[in-house]
Amino acid sequence: MFTTFYPPYSFGGDAIGVQRMARALAARGHEVTVVHDEDSYLILGGKPGVEGAPDGVRRIGLRAANGFLSNLLTQQMGRPTVHAARIRALIDENRPDIIWHNNLSLVGGPGLLAYGDAFKVYEAHEHWLVCPTHVLWRYGRELCDKRECLRCVVSYRRPPQLWRGTGLLERMLDRADLVIAKSEFSRAKHAEFGLGQPMTVLPYFLPDLAPAASSEAPSPHPRPYFLFVGRLEKIKGLQDVFPAMEKFPDADLLILGDGDYAPELKRLAAGQERIRFLGRKTPEELDAYYRGALALIVPSICYETFGIILIESFRLGTPVIARNLGPFPEIVAATGGGLLFEDEAGLLAAMRTFASDPDARARMAAAARAGFAEHWREDRVLAAYEARFAKAAWQAGRHALADRLAAGAFTIGTGAG
Repeated sequence: MFTTFYPPYSFGGDAIGVQRMARALAARGHEVTVVHDEDSYLILGGKPGVEGAPDGVRRIGLRAANGFLSNLLTQQMGRPTVHAARIRALIDENRPDIIWHNNLSLVGGPGLLAYGDAFKVYEAHEHWLVCPTHVLWRYGRELCDKRECLRCVVSYRRPPQLWRGTGLLERMLDRADLVIAKSEFSRAKHAEFGLGQPMTVLPYFLPDLAPAASSEAPSPHPRPYFLFVGRLEKIKGLQDVFPAMEKFPDADLLILGDGDYAPELKRLAAGQERIRFLGRKTPEELDAYYRGALALIVPSICYETFGIILIESFRLGTPVIARNLGPFPEIVAATGGGLLFEDEAGLLAAMRTFASDPDARARMAAAARAGFAEHWREDRVLAAYEARFAKAAWQAGRHALADRLAAGAFTIGTGAG
């Protein structure tokens, strides 16, 4: 697997999704090596967290003598530069059956798809294939509905990527045997912005909880509350929730997470005692806050590719209130485990439903939990990956790999890579 960010050198949920897949495959007996770029995280001000317990995944972090120059060259040329020889050597050493490309922006760009002769997958965790800023958020202030890439990327104070006008990405992506989108919305958005390669939709997953983990427990907060979980960035839309909270005295808003926009959010929430910033929490603490919430509020104002926090909430039987944007409508519609809103009035109406109608909340909570088990539980999603990989491998003429996948390589495990 190749990706730019990977724990403990990572921001946000995309890298966690890659890690979950790597760990799930390793747990089933596969040899999994993840190659990522440590410099890209450190240059952006990240500080590595604590390395977790051994999980069966071999992690290789690339580090250059001049990390900024290494990243700049890859960003500008769209291919591996400083680390090119080492990447080739790693592929030759591992001789993988599958090369799984994730976020390639700074670990090697689209040119990395030319390396190796294994079965190749590209998984689009962001909209980087069609957007230099990854998020289709034009000029840092609005949803993108047409290409103005040069002016937009300059507004982000990033150097333009000249390779995007050369056809390099299209030529390299043609080398992928399978291209994955994380939602139907994201697949449609890639096509709308000109991606010619067909995409297969395969969602994120979570392992199911042990019975003891889902048992009743005391609420971690003394009053009824709504919950926000995620990085504190402007595009996550949390600032739009504060005016509604001023008009809703029946519950608090608990905010779990941190990020660059935190100081401004705290300024905007000043004086509202029912809005609490609680910072980051351990997974166990996070589960308790999910379980105790009336609902999870997901107010993103940008085009997400999926929304892992929705299925985190569903797994614990907590319904959601999500903005009617991007992939959220399809996720909520698949379960009936929540409500959508478009404006402040809609948000307030949804909040009143969860706070004043316990029967409606109980129905949506049960639907959320059942929907998770049907659509996003680890074993079910891995089975879908396995079937789609087998079909693509057969179409690519890799019949031995296709037979192994069809025999249950992902879901049962083979003991081989």
